[in-house]
Amino acid sequence: MGKVRIILLLLVFSPAWLFAHDLVSQIIPANNIDHHYETMLINALENIKDNQLNLALADLKHLVKVKPDFKLAQLIYADLLLARSRPIRDFGNYSELHHEYISALRDEARARWQHHLAPPDEDKIPEFLVQLSNEQEYVITVDLHASRLYLFQNHKGIPRLISDFYVSIGKNGIGKYEEGDQKTPIGVYFVEGFIDPDQLPDFYGDGAFPIDYPNVWDKRQNRTGYGIWLHGTPADTYSRPPRDSDGCVILSNQDLNTLSPYLQAGKTPVLLAQDIKWISVEEWQASQRDYMQFIEQWRSDWESRDVELYLRHYAKDYSGLGKDYKSWVEYKRHVTPSKSFIRVNISDTSMFLYPGEPGVLVVTFDQDYQSDNVHRRFVKRQYWRRDRDGKWKIVYEGSVS
Repeated sequence: MGKVRIILLLLVFSPAWLFAHDLVSQIIPANNIDHHYETMLINALENIKDNQLNLALADLKHLVKVKPDFKLAQLIYADLLLARSRPIRDFGNYSELHHEYISALRDEARARWQHHLAPPDEDKIPEFLVQLSNEQEYVITVDLHASRLYLFQNHKGIPRLISDFYVSIGKNGIGKYEEGDQKTPIGVYFVEGFIDPDQLPDFYGDGAFPIDYPNVWDKRQNRTGYGIWLHGTPADTYSRPPRDSDGCVILSNQDLNTLSPYLQAGKTPVLLAQDIKWISVEEWQASQRDYMQFIEQWRSDWESRDVELYLRHYAKDYSGLGKDYKSWVEYKRHVTPSKSFIRVNISDTSMFLYPGEPGVLVVTFDQDYQSDNVHRRFVKRQYWRRDRDGKWKIVYEGSVS
């Protein structure tokens, strides 16, 4: 098989492939969770890159035997077999296959390969994971542009990357706004539960984890739609192209089953982002301190019983706990002077910057409130927004059911 044929195969990927040898040799796996089939595919692609075609054929022959529903592997294997007898012109050299089908598999190959070339530094943290609560043992972030889901463990308060998975997203991309737009939302969500595969058509694979789209922020922005899930693939399909859902995030059944034990209803956050900015632990710790300062100031001003100090933390378009800003101000000015003391303790706090919404922070904590005649404890969630003057103010707060 001549070099020209190999170069034509490599054209399916980014030009970086042709210059990637030094980078690839430095890659160290960022996790210890098995990615058997993807690893086999990547090994084959590495052998193609290095012109070790017999090794690549052996890798792919074994892969399609043990995983015959891995359509991308099937197509690359068929291309290599065809190249033995005649020159090949492009990726997917079969006239009976639709262009859209070939293009979708090319996109999957590119997504998997580009992640292989440049995996995230496992010692870095996504900027928007400001703080995890003690009860949040794991957190999921999804880089929608890269078609990659990352699983983090709460290791003594610090998010530690333990695995990642290839995923498919909405056919029409990201930034869901209305029902039926076939886009995947961007935002901070939480796993709501699990739907057993026995209760679902085969289309959803080995089960589904619904998330709470639309959340409070989505509703404020008049976003509509429902039924955004993390779910698997049909029995005859290992994986789907990067953009192939009606808005859900789709994993292979193998990856869904690997991920399932780490997902807890009502606790596990799922952050869907267009892309991810990774920062060092030192940068992350500094940002955590900064955000905690104004939350602590809000708590302290509430305890002071100076109602005007307390109300300065609320935006004019605030809504929550059944009141708008005007009625909230009237209520607080009425009840606060009657209190001889107010004690507010907040604990088990989580904080997430809202992907795609610069200057929005989602804060959840256990609130223990005591005054002369009231003692109430519940889980509260707040949405803070940074105004044009740089000050952070609360635009929503309410209890978490």
